[in-house]
Amino acid sequence: MIALIAQITVKPGTEEECKQLFRALVEETRKEPGCLQYVANQSTENPLKFTFYEQYEDEAALQAHLNSPHFARYIKGGVDAFSVSRDIEKYLPLG
Repeated sequence: MIALIAQITVKPGTEEECKQLFRALVEETRKEPGCLQYVANQSTENPLKFTFYEQYEDEAALQAHLNSPHFARYIKGGVDAFSVSRDIEKYLPLG
C-alpha cells in the first residue's frame, strides 16, 4: 500500500468553484481500481487550503490515478488555474 497527502492552497474567491471540482474528483477517484481511500478536506482555519488523504493498493494504482481522465479534467484542467501552491508527499505504511 502507498499513501499520499496533498495540500493545495487556492486563490481567494475561488474556494467554491474548487470545492465543486474537488467533489467531482473525489466521486470519480473512489471508483478507480486500486483506490482504497480518497478524502478531501477544507481547512477550518484557512478556507483557501485543502488537504487530500489518499491510499492506493500500490504505486501502479497511484500512477493510474494521476494519469486518469478525471484527474486531467478536474486538476490539470481546473484547479491548477486557481492554485497558489501544492505540496505532495508519499508515505509507506509502518505495519
